[in-house]
Amino acid sequence: MSDLTLKEAQERVDKWIQTIGVRYFSELTNLAQLMEEVGELSRIISRTYGEQSFKSSDEKYNLSDEMADVLFVLICLANQTGVDLNEALIRNIEKKTQRDKDRHKNNKKLASDETEES
Repeated sequence: MSDLTLKEAQERVDKWIQTIGVRYFSELTNLAQLMEEVGELSRIISRTYGEQSFKSSDEKYNLSDEMADVLFVLICLANQTGVDLNEALIRNIEKKTQRDKDRHKNNKKLASDETEES
């Protein structure tokens, strides 16, 4: 398997939709799909890292596959709404860097020694 850039991923998903998926679902349907996929991801996370136990019906779920499902639908929404995810992510990281450059360093809750001793 080869690596994909965000741009290539957007192009590949678009090609898949046009050839196999027939057409994009509406933006509202894709938003609902995204929420459904995030719910499935949450289920796996809560059972793997949280206090909930697995049920036999959970066996069909796979963490990496659920993350990929979330990403796929998010890419569909980006394609439908004209969002360049590469540019959006770069801008978002820059925004967070400016906004949070000292915030997390000064957050006592994030200091590893203090949280372990509390």
